[in-house]
Amino acid sequence: MQSRRLLISGRVQGVFYRAWTEHTANALGLNGWVRNLPDGRVEILAMGEQDAIDELVRRCWVGPQNARVDDVAIEDCEAQPAQGFRQIRG
Repeated sequence: MQSRRLLISGRVQGVFYRAWTEHTANALGLNGWVRNLPDGRVEILAMGEQDAIDELVRRCWVGPQNARVDDVAIEDCEAQPAQGFRQIRG
């Protein structure tokens, strides 16, 4: 199992990016969470198979219909206990 932290920059708050991420990550069979950050970015912790994480990263560059993604920063991180994928408050 792999674990990655993604930081999504652009117009990604107020455009259903978290809900879209939750739906997309669950469809890919990933565990983890997504939340808004005070600086306007969206933070994602994704855990699962490398191929599924790579696909999530590809999809995060597009996001939901009204989003504008300027950057997707990726970091390795330690896995956290999680079952399924959900939205959390920052």
